[in-house]
Amino acid sequence: MLLGAVAGLFAGLFGIGGGLIMVPVLAMLFAAQGFAPGQVMIMSVATSLATIILTSIASVIAHHRLGAVIWDKVWRLVPGIMAGAVLGTVIADRISGEVLRIVFVIYLLYVSLQLALQRKPNVGGKPSSRLQDHAMALLTGSLSAIIGIGGGSLTVPYLVHFRIPIRNAVAVSSACGLPIAIAGTAGYILLGFKAPLLPEWSLGYIYLPAFAGIVLTSVLTAPIGAKLAGIVPAQKLKRYFALLLLIMAAKMIWL
Repeated sequence: MLLGAVAGLFAGLFGIGGGLIMVPVLAMLFAAQGFAPGQVMIMSVATSLATIILTSIASVIAHHRLGAVIWDKVWRLVPGIMAGAVLGTVIADRISGEVLRIVFVIYLLYVSLQLALQRKPNVGGKPSSRLQDHAMALLTGSLSAIIGIGGGSLTVPYLVHFRIPIRNAVAVSSACGLPIAIAGTAGYILLGFKAPLLPEWSLGYIYLPAFAGIVLTSVLTAPIGAKLAGIVPAQKLKRYFALLLLIMAAKMIWL
């Protein structure tokens, strides 16, 4: 529940999915609880992804009420995103927990660097083509399912580069996070249904007690974080958040 509260607060404050916080902390907790070493990472990723379903629904509703979602763009991206998410779960199930951990650490380092440098997406010269959208959707869905995130750190820069205003890009990315979470969660449930050595109260690779605790508090703190974003000096806080991600990456290297 404490993890959910913190992840929800950071997600609302920085506009970055709570998966970046949830996955490394869940991996540490699951390892400490004696889960099978080869399943610690995939269960952390799957559980994180499952919690994103509920937070994404709330976020999509809020953006839709503000009229910020470009639904034509969302519907173009959704098929590739869902296909990619399913593919990502299959890849995560096939590779070792060690490789999965390394992939997540690399992504943590990438995001922390982007935050520390305050990098803003480059704006290109023309709208994206249908082929570009399909390719990006497949890549985003796959990587998001593999590391347990909603994909905003990939989708937003892509959309802004192709001349979609940042406000709409965030809204479209938020809407795309829901199909990623749904398809990815379904994949992890099916793939882990008969996996050996899973702890009690697991639904496939999803650990239900952790899912319930995170959801109970994250849905309450995410709106608080969104409100604080307009009050606190977010640019300075992003550097502290980047430092936190670096510490988590270092911790996961020696997990």
